[in-house]
Order: sequence, then C-alpha cells, then structure tokens
Amino acid sequence: MELNKKLEILADAAKYDASCASSGAQRSDSRSGKGVGSTGGAGICHSYAPDGRCISLLKLLLTNSCIYDCHYCINRRSSNVRRAFFTADEVVKLTLDFYKRNYIEGLFLSSGIIRNADYTMEQVIAVAKTLRETHDFRGYIHLKTIPEASPELIEEAARYADRISINMELPTQKSLDLLAPEKNMARTKIAMGRIRQRLDDARAQKKDGNRKLRHATGQSTQVIVGADESTDADFLAGSDELYNSYKLKRVYYSAFSPIPEPSSILPLKAPPLIREHRLYQADWLMRFYGFKTQEILSPEQPFLDLELDPKLAWALRNRHDFPVNLQTAPKETLLRVPGLGVRNVARIIQIRRHTKIRLADLSRLRVSLSKVMPFLITADHNPSTLLLDSDRLRAKFAPKPQQLELFT
Repeated sequence: MELNKKLEILADAAKYDASCASSGAQRSDSRSGKGVGSTGGAGICHSYAPDGRCISLLKLLLTNSCIYDCHYCINRRSSNVRRAFFTADEVVKLTLDFYKRNYIEGLFLSSGIIRNADYTMEQVIAVAKTLRETHDFRGYIHLKTIPEASPELIEEAARYADRISINMELPTQKSLDLLAPEKNMARTKIAMGRIRQRLDDARAQKKDGNRKLRHATGQSTQVIVGADESTDADFLAGSDELYNSYKLKRVYYSAFSPIPEPSSILPLKAPPLIREHRLYQADWLMRFYGFKTQEILSPEQPFLDLELDPKLAWALRNRHDFPVNLQTAPKETLLRVPGLGVRNVARIIQIRRHTKIRLADLSRLRVSLSKVMPFLITADHNPSTLLLDSDRLRAKFAPKPQQLELFT
C-alpha cells in the first residue's frame, strides 16, 4: 500500500483520541545548529501549552489492526474496516518531512494492539527512539502507551516522549467488563503508578543538577462518555482519584460517537455534546477552584445539570452562602462565586488592598455583571436576599425552551 494511502487511513483512525494536548511540554529547539525541530511557535492537530503556545502535531496510529474487541472502538478485531500498518521508519520519515515543510512541530502516536502488547510497544518506542537518537529531533512527542506492556518498555517510552498517556476508556471495571472485557482497570492503574514514580524520580534527578536528562513531563488519559450507563459522578470520582493518586495532568472526556456496524449493546445515539462540556467544567472546578466531587454531585443527583454550568448549579443549591462581600471574603470563597474566574479573583484581591471595589471595577475586569450581581456585595451594590430565590435565579440563567424537532 502506498504511503499516502496509509496516511489517509491511519490519520483518520486516530481522530477518536482526544488526549493529544501538549500541555507541560518543555521548551527545546535546534537554534544551536544541532538537531531538528522545536516545541515553540505555531505552524494538522493543534494543541496548547499552559503558557499559550500553540503546538501542531502529526496525529497517527501505527496501525488500526487490533487483537482486542472493545465494543465501542471502530478498530476492534471484529470491525469491518480497511486496515493499514506503518513501519517505524515510515512514521519517522513522515514526521521529519512534515516538520521540514513547516506543517507540524511534533508527533502524537498511538496504535492498535498487534501480536501482543510488548511487540506493539516496541514498535512505538522504535519511532521515538529513532527520532531522538538518530535524527536528534527536538520537537514534541506524545506516545500512547499500553498498560499490558512490560514496565521496562513503558519506562523506556517515557525517556523519549514529552508526554505519555494510557487510556482509561471507562470509569469502572463493571463498565470495562461489559464493553472491553480484555482490559483491566487494576492493571492500568498499576502502570499509571509506575509512570508516576518514574516521573517523580526524573524530576528529583533534575533538581540534583542533571539538567540534560530528557523525560516525559506528565501523563494523561481519556474516558468515553455515554457508551454505557456510567453516571457523571462515576466519571468525576474516577478523575479525582487519578489527579490525586497518580498526578495526571489531564483527564479528557470524549463523547461516545456511534460507529459503523455497532455492537448491539451500544446506544444508538450519541450523548448530547453538552454533557461532555459540563464534565470538563466540573473537572476544572475540582482542579483549580477547590471543589470536591461530592459537592458537585451526590448519590441522589449523579448527573450534572445540562442547563446550567456546575458552578452556578452549586451556588443555587447553596444560596444560603451568598451574597459574599467582595471586599473581605477570602480567596477560597471568591472562587466559588459564579462568574468569577481564577485570574479575576487574583486581580480583585490585589485591587481591594488599595480601594473599595465597585461594579465599574468589575466591568473593567470584563466580569459578567448579570451573572455575578446576585451573589456578591460591593461598595455600591447590595442585592436583596429575594434575588437569591433559587427558582427565580434558575429561570434567569437557564436557556430558553426550544421547539422540539418533529423527527428525531
């Protein structure tokens, strides 16, 4: 098969993996006259680092053949799709050719499982190793690892990649037993734990002065939303454990997309995309706003409100905590005010040291006054407690009813 045809098949097969962001990548370049590539600047798949750098990636599967038969995967063993396979040298050639044409700055490489996990992992590593050692490639590399592979291979992958990830796929072992019976969550977590330990060791070595050591800067994972009956509480509880116990950089929520010739146990329709969006918002609250999973959801209410963002929904359930005084409230309280983000809270704390804050000051910070006014007190604004009536506020912020389609 021609290389271009392989590229068409295997680039398209990679589109279902959303966890290709490059956040946390270390800056590296070849301005010294040595090496090829860099992780700076702008240039196929765009990802963004925390400092705003845009990094474009060549996103590929090494192969879409797979010995596993996960019901939700279009590349599963029983799927009737056209198969293709890259050699390691072909992926290296594509990466370098695309870079030299200024199309990309890095590579995101995943793969179906062929022969066995170790064999597949060896092929993936061969790509990264050749790029780094033979061609001195200094661009960004993200490798998707396989939890069933030997620990030594996963550790070797971390030596050549900027980011490594293992897809969790589903939030509970019960879900995996139903849709991906060949996968084991305990085995995946053991692999994540080993990666975390290896990353911690590498950071310690760098602190001790080994600045030239290259090692992955973090790990991430992806879960599929809406492929089974897992609740939003299941997803968030799982994510909370991954952030706290394994120090993952990101958990990516990917709405289930119906595939050709689907298994009979899969839903016929995709979940509403707003559910994926709400999970990202709730995830953000846990990571940056100090919220606990049980504050956002509960056994009695295991799904997020699709009409309201999770922070506003929490505020409406806890309206007895409002309004808060913008002049005196601690940072932790201000972060829970709907409409105030992390950056603006920091600015407000800085400003109030020198002056009394008014609504005009919030306008200059581009805060949405209509959203924050019911929840806070300023020097020129003190809302009536009647405004905090939950039903009235919900009616104010909820989207307007829409006409249902006649045919769905």
